[in-house]
Amino acid sequence: MSAVPPLPQQAPANIPNHLAWSIISTVLATCLCCPLGLVGIVAIVFSTQVNSKLNQGDLEGARRASDNAKIWCWVATALAIIGLLINIYVIATGGMAQYMQMMEQIQQQQ
Repeated sequence: MSAVPPLPQQAPANIPNHLAWSIISTVLATCLCCPLGLVGIVAIVFSTQVNSKLNQGDLEGARRASDNAKIWCWVATALAIIGLLINIYVIATGGMAQYMQMMEQIQQQQ
């Protein structure tokens, strides 16, 4: 009868915490989009939980925190991209001066 070797556990170093991504995406989303970009703080919270859960030996909890951090990083990154596209559109169409001029014309027509 042969002994079955135990399955190797995934090394804790293989669980990314996404902390740098969460900080960068939060800052960019907040600057480019609006205060709605502050949802990236949720990504930062989950990112910081990864290392503490690893230190406690909770590999499954660390994986869940890493996955949640990644999801919220994508949300913040999407908001940053949307904000960037809006800013590019506003600048390409004449900026705020052009917008204010159009609003004045609309008000004069009423």
